[in-house]
Amino acid sequence: MSQTIPPDMAAPIAAVRRFSRYYTRQIGLLDEGLLKSGYSLTEARVLYELATRRGLTATDLCRDLGIDPGYLSRLLKKFEERDLISRWASPEDARQSRLRLTEAGRVAFRPLDRASREQVMAMIGHLPSADITRLLRAMQAIETLMGEPLPAPGPVTIRGFGLGDVGWITHRHGILYAKEYGWDQTFEILVAEILAALATTFDPQREGSWIAERDGAVIGSAFVVCVSDTVAKLRLLYVEPEARGLGLGRQLVDACIGFAREKGYRTLTLWTNDVLIPARRIYQAAGFTMVSGEPVHAFGKDMVSETWELAL
Repeated sequence: MSQTIPPDMAAPIAAVRRFSRYYTRQIGLLDEGLLKSGYSLTEARVLYELATRRGLTATDLCRDLGIDPGYLSRLLKKFEERDLISRWASPEDARQSRLRLTEAGRVAFRPLDRASREQVMAMIGHLPSADITRLLRAMQAIETLMGEPLPAPGPVTIRGFGLGDVGWITHRHGILYAKEYGWDQTFEILVAEILAALATTFDPQREGSWIAERDGAVIGSAFVVCVSDTVAKLRLLYVEPEARGLGLGRQLVDACIGFAREKGYRTLTLWTNDVLIPARRIYQAAGFTMVSGEPVHAFGKDMVSETWELAL
């Protein structure tokens, strides 16, 4: 029985179908052989699973890939005839056979894997880092909304200031501080001014930047800027909500402190506000002390503006 489609779903359905057609064309799924390899999409995916996971059975592949058992049986038989896979009895269940790639199978898989990586690089390699971050977040949102469990997060990496970071870090500061503290757009404007000045006059011999990434997405930042020959300032420390609790904020602050000491500064100073309790805890734990504070009305809120210092 056909399903009646509500009128308000017509446009979303058309948009999803349009994206599906675009992506199908983009990665060449309609080509006779995937990535000009002579293997179909399903064959390549089975090779990938066997190359990256251990101890799989035909039942595992049917369940995880949604493949018809009869079709998979014929595909595996074809692979065996070409000496791409071998089987051995499962120690847990003698009725099941474990599958693995032979050396010939691994040789067949390597150019497929390399071509896939190169294809994706050609698709996204020209994008600025901020756009890659947006793309990855959008892809993750699609997976989550469609019911796919999130993969285990990858390791956190730290890099220097790069193309696209001014816009992205400004954007995230504006969004997060509005959501968490009710600050208005004047704070976002201030962050944009700070970052624009930093990017224009950045001196790598006296100033430092730390951008934290995980799975290609920016999850935090911190900067050290020169105030004088003896004083440096820690600026724009932030950590994304999903990355909090990992010690990343303290890691970024420690990096700033280590850099300031290495460059011969005697004092590392920072500006914060009394409502930023998690950040203040990090500063206090790192040895900073508050040296002044005054009530202000800023960013649409009444708060206490604070200056903290650390003797190096």
